[in-house]
Amino acid sequence: MKPEINIITYPSGLRLVHRRDDSEVDYLGAAIDAGSRDDPDGLDGLAHFVEHVLFKGTQRRRSWHIINRMERCGGELNAYTTKETTVVYTVYPYGNFLRAADLLSDLLCNSIFPPRELSREREVVADEISQYRDIPSEAVFDDFEDLIFAGSRLGHNILGTTASLEKFTSDVCLSYLRSNFTAQNMVIFYAGRLSLTRVERAIERFFATLPPGAPDRAPRRKPIEVAPFDITDNMGNHQDNTIVGTRIGSMFSQSRHAIALLSNILGGPGMNSLLNVEMRERRGLVYAVESSAAFLTDTGLLTIFFGCDPADTPRCRRIVADTLGRIASGALTERFVEASKRQYIGQMALASDVRDSTVMSMARAVLYHGSVLTRTEAMERIKAVTTTDLRNAAATLIASPLSTLTLR
Repeated sequence: MKPEINIITYPSGLRLVHRRDDSEVDYLGAAIDAGSRDDPDGLDGLAHFVEHVLFKGTQRRRSWHIINRMERCGGELNAYTTKETTVVYTVYPYGNFLRAADLLSDLLCNSIFPPRELSREREVVADEISQYRDIPSEAVFDDFEDLIFAGSRLGHNILGTTASLEKFTSDVCLSYLRSNFTAQNMVIFYAGRLSLTRVERAIERFFATLPPGAPDRAPRRKPIEVAPFDITDNMGNHQDNTIVGTRIGSMFSQSRHAIALLSNILGGPGMNSLLNVEMRERRGLVYAVESSAAFLTDTGLLTIFFGCDPADTPRCRRIVADTLGRIASGALTERFVEASKRQYIGQMALASDVRDSTVMSMARAVLYHGSVLTRTEAMERIKAVTTTDLRNAAATLIASPLSTLTLR
């Protein structure tokens, strides 16, 4: 069966994106336009904490019943939080849709955040906070974002702080839930064998008590510009973990496809990426190098990460700058660009074969764009990127000094 995708909008504003296929495994979940940038002032980490404690009790179920509800049929229940989005979902064998829909709606509409459960979960998250500093290759990303988005709600760690954890009472969590988990702020997603009609009717019934309307929260504010920085934080590590990066356009920018392709050429998953060849294969300077582009609703971030011996950091930084400079000056040939596009499109094809990421990407697309870009459409947009587009994208990146953070 060729997958069939439909989008339904209910009178409340709740949206459903339905993907019918012939799999024996169903995915059902919710994508909510609420993340760590929506944490109220003084409550850093609240979005992530609420995601954790959603599973700790509802008006109908205790935590034990919640965690066993899908496990008993061989399924899984999970969730995650990003800067702008919370996703709660379950994956289960076909035939358990009503069980899953009942549980998902109960979590999103009826969670009560029992104080005893919150106390236990604070300890879990406190351990996360203390441990992440022990992994410099991860901590450097959070610290870089704190600096590049300084003065913005984007500029704090998703986990929050041990001090803010103590403020997360049942009332605080419930207020956040009611303010953000609203019909117009949510997309329900389903992938499986059930018909659109059956899923549509069930979702309408199960989510009838979801608060209607838009989110009741402080409006998001685009981050103010910050001056480029060059910081080395000496933490006593035996190697340097460095990020070089800058802000880029949002998920709605015209240049996003060129930037995404450029990032893939620089340091994508392929061993033939330019920086991996220059820094690891030819010179043996780094243990890892990667580039990534993140597109948010009002801004974006391109980062190049590498880990190396401290003595080699200046040389690695020069290679990054020289590589970007060559691209900006037109060093990429038409033949190379066409080959790079084919490689990127091939990677997209492989990613689309991973069903869970495909389904969740589909939900986020509806949440922020109101539609789903088909695989063919996505590939055509990459094919349309020209050598000139890549040259201009690189030139834009280096128009002002890139920011750099090293944890040493």
